[in-house]
Amino acid sequence: MGRIVHEIEVDGKNLKALFDTGSIRSYIRSEFRPEVTHKVPPIHVALGGQELTLTQRCDIVATIEGLGFAFNAYPIDEIGVIEEGRLDVLIGVLCMEEWDIKLDPTNRTLDLTGLRRREFTEFIGS
Repeated sequence: MGRIVHEIEVDGKNLKALFDTGSIRSYIRSEFRPEVTHKVPPIHVALGGQELTLTQRCDIVATIEGLGFAFNAYPIDEIGVIEEGRLDVLIGVLCMEEWDIKLDPTNRTLDLTGLRRREFTEFIGS
């Protein structure tokens, strides 16, 4: 089994995202956070071998393979570097559950069937 890293687009930038079932929350490197962030009660996390106290959260709108999704992320200076390179985003299970994104660790791929199913056409009746 390996890590599942996939490119997502945020604000016109292609970012390297790690989809991590071991993380409840999602994180984004501070340099990619939106201008607007929200103060939140402090949370204490251990991430990348360091302990952090986080007090800001932001709303991220992203696309993956042309499919839109949104999630809350905590901005942090560094997420880490793995064999695929420097990570820009870490997607946690709350986001994956909300958008029905599943992992196939054997093939190191994402199953976006659920996300595709969420697309719909809205009909306004008369």
